[in-house]
Amino acid sequence: MSQALQGVVQGVKSELKSFSNGVKGLVLCGGEGARLRPLTYYFQKSMIPIGSKQRPLLEFIVRSLKRNEIKDICFLVGYRSEQVCNYFDDGSRFGVKITYVHDRPEYKGTGGAVLNAYKQGFIDREEILLVYYGDILSNVDLTEMLKEHLKCGAEATVALSRGYQIPVGVAELNGSRVVKFAEKPSFDVLVGIGILALESNVVADLEALHKEGKEVDLMRDLLPELMKNGRQVRGYLTDAFWYDVGSTERYEKLDNDSIEDHLKGLA
Repeated sequence: MSQALQGVVQGVKSELKSFSNGVKGLVLCGGEGARLRPLTYYFQKSMIPIGSKQRPLLEFIVRSLKRNEIKDICFLVGYRSEQVCNYFDDGSRFGVKITYVHDRPEYKGTGGAVLNAYKQGFIDREEILLVYYGDILSNVDLTEMLKEHLKCGAEATVALSRGYQIPVGVAELNGSRVVKFAEKPSFDVLVGIGILALESNVVADLEALHKEGKEVDLMRDLLPELMKNGRQVRGYLTDAFWYDVGSTERYEKLDNDSIEDHLKGLA
C-alpha cells in the first residue's frame, strides 16, 4: 500500500473513531426464539451457527459494530445467557468492550430490556444508543446512519429497506373464484430491519410507557409514542444486505455463499 493511500486509510479510521465516541451499541439477545424451535431448545437464538465457519450470528453483529468503531457494546441477555457470556467474555478477543445486562421479569419486551439497562446504570443520558436486534444479519453502513441521525437532529432513526417478500402465496378473489394468484410476492413497502439509533433521553418515554408486567416494544410502542409527542423520528433508507434469521424456515434458507459475498470482512 502506498504512503498516500495509507494516509487516507488512517484518516478515515481516525474520523470513524472520533465520530463513534459517545455511541453505545445495545444488542438485544435475550429472547427465547420461539420461532426458531427446536434449535433454540439448545441454543440462544443469537448464538446459532452461521456461514461456512459456523460462527455465532452474534459474532457478525459484534464485528459489524467494531468495523464502524463502535467498541462500547452492551448485550441485553436473558434466555441461555451463559452461552453468550462464555463465548464473548469481556469482548477483548474481538477488540471491543462488552458488558452484560440480565433481563428482569418486571421489564418485558425490547423496550423493557432497554429501560432495564438504564435502571441498572448501563446507559448514560448523554449517549447515542445504536440498538441492534440479535437475529439480524446486515452490512448496513452504521456510520452513515449515525451521521444522518445527528444531521437531522433526530431522537430516533430507524434503518429501512424497500420491498418485502412475504413467505406465503397471495390470492385475489372475484366472489369465490380465484382470479389472480402470486406465490410469495414482494410488496413495495418500507420495512424496519431491526437496527435503530436512539437518543438516550428517550428512556423517559419508555418509563412513561412502562407498567408492571406489561410488555413494551421499541418498534410497536416507543416509536408511535415519540411521534405522538411530536418528537423527531427519521428513517434511514438503505439498499444494504439484510436478513432476518428469526425463524427455522429462514435459517434453513440462509445460504453460506450469500453470507461470504455480502458480509466480506465479517465472515
